[in-house]
Amino acid sequence: MNWDDVRIFLAVARAGQILQAARRLGVNHATVARRLTALEEALQAKLVKRHTTGCELTPEGETFLLAAERMETEMLAARADIGATDVTVSGVVRIGAPDGFGVAFLAPRLVPLLEQYPDLTVQLVPVPRSFSLDRREADIVITVERPAQGRLVARKLVDYSLGYYASRSYIAEHGCPASREELEHHRLIGFVEDLIYSPSLNYQGEMLRGHQPQFECASALGQTEAVRAGLGIGILHGFLAREDPELVEILSEHRIQRAYWAVYHESTRQLRRIKAVSDFVYSLVEQERAIFQ
Repeated sequence: MNWDDVRIFLAVARAGQILQAARRLGVNHATVARRLTALEEALQAKLVKRHTTGCELTPEGETFLLAAERMETEMLAARADIGATDVTVSGVVRIGAPDGFGVAFLAPRLVPLLEQYPDLTVQLVPVPRSFSLDRREADIVITVERPAQGRLVARKLVDYSLGYYASRSYIAEHGCPASREELEHHRLIGFVEDLIYSPSLNYQGEMLRGHQPQFECASALGQTEAVRAGLGIGILHGFLAREDPELVEILSEHRIQRAYWAVYHESTRQLRRIKAVSDFVYSLVEQERAIFQ
């Protein structure tokens, strides 16, 4: 069995398409198709159903995927141990993160990491969506839930709070609600419910008690900007809102708690660049834990 054929199979399984796998590998799609066929012939088993819209693993393919990932893990570990790869911290590490944590907290604090490792490239993808570590859409994911399944390594970073906030200008013009029942008399800012990617983020029913927002935004930073502009009352991340003198917390007895986790795939735990970035993010949060409380 050829290891390169196994590597191509993994790329196809993760991408779900031969063309997309070829792009990620930097080879021609015909080469990917040919090597995949060679692997199937060597194993005497059909691993992938090829459709015009993509690829689907067969039951045999699902079984072989587990074995292939174990092979990949051992290969990465062996290469790292003998110094054939990741001798220095270099290469690309992609971090998928919610925009509040990724843009507002992490991005401005990456200078020490990049100065320490000049050959390292960090890609930050701060969009409100989930990422597949199995498909290698990201190397490290900052999530609000600990994953319940999969070959993943999860490390809790910090608890954080969310609460009701309004701008000083809004309060001056519309007053301040004395209870959650009075929210129905105010303009509310919320999230786009059908774009929520995690049950932990579906707190609108709990916090707004059935009151319908007049403005909805899928971005935590977008909601913060809307509240700052006086558009209405919103549920904001405390570590973002408390830094802004224009924003005032109201109904502070009704805060809710959530947590951030750093997660990466078990097969990459031996890679120095993954460990370096993961450790940096964890130590950064530890140093500035007070702003999340």
